[in-house]
Amino acid sequence: MAVMFRRTHEADVDRVMEIIAQAQRFFQARKIDQWQNGYPNPQSIISDIRSGYGYVLEKAGRIVATAAISFDGEPTYRRIVDGRWSTDEPYAVVHRIAVESSEKGAGLASTIMKQVETMCRKKGISTIRIDTHRDNRPMQRVLEKNHFHCCGIIFLADGSERLAFDKRLSCSFEKRTNFR
Repeated sequence: MAVMFRRTHEADVDRVMEIIAQAQRFFQARKIDQWQNGYPNPQSIISDIRSGYGYVLEKAGRIVATAAISFDGEPTYRRIVDGRWSTDEPYAVVHRIAVESSEKGAGLASTIMKQVETMCRKKGISTIRIDTHRDNRPMQRVLEKNHFHCCGIIFLADGSERLAFDKRLSCSFEKRTNFR
């Protein structure tokens, strides 16, 4: 079945929050201390939308996954310990990936990563960065499957530790300034 990757609209916030709530319950059941403090919340999703970072994946017209994608850098990535980023070049950042519970294992997180790669190529960006909780093994498997490499540890604004990953894309790039 075909999927469509598109920008998130404010009308999508309730559905995105349903998927995030499912992810929060998934983490809680597995004792993963990620997204257990009221984040992400509707305000963070609306901020993503207004900043142009919010994206959803639709399957048969139904939103089944969400992510935030930015090309504006990430302040918490300026300091990395126990390693280093593969490059200092401009990069895309992927945050807040969540997949509907009934769709877990269907490769939708990988589909999002492939879409991010396409966005990067169109913008002439050769690196993608992402971080995840040390105990979030499912996301670490997605990153490994998509050829990301663990680069070290970063710390969120609240001091929480996260494993930092990046991926260098190898291809010729087509430079475009406005991606839809």
